[in-house]
Amino acid sequence: MSDRIGILRDGRLVQEGPPEEIYDRPQSEFAATFLGDANIFRGDATGNGIRLPDGTAIAAASGASLSAGAKASCAVRPERIQISTGSATSEAGYANTVRGQVSKRIFAGNNSTYFVDRDGQTLKVIVQNTGAERLAEGQEVMLSWSPESTVLIAA
Repeated sequence: MSDRIGILRDGRLVQEGPPEEIYDRPQSEFAATFLGDANIFRGDATGNGIRLPDGTAIAAASGASLSAGAKASCAVRPERIQISTGSATSEAGYANTVRGQVSKRIFAGNNSTYFVDRDGQTLKVIVQNTGAERLAEGQEVMLSWSPESTVLIAA
């Protein structure tokens, strides 16, 4: 990859900068999903994140500055999410949590990709295969991640 990249959409520059900056701090849903995979949550801005339609709060440590109530979304990369059966405690700082059900697992040697259904949305989680428990399709799980791994995006 180059030192700087630009992402164009319909002939317009959406975001420009170093690849790591665009990957870690996308400024739009398009940029978030153009450069790698991203889970997108949509709701209303709360000042430091969003509130999902079901009332779940998602905290974001970076991204757009939005007034409370504005339509917004949050992007979270699949490898930044911790998945557990819910009986395990999440790591300190993993303030964002949602529950779901594993719909599919793809084993790929050093990692596994889990697809988790939550209220009609399929979330993607990538975990290293460290010999820990492998989760089965249909299993209820808890997903957790830190606000530092969450980017607030204007709708």
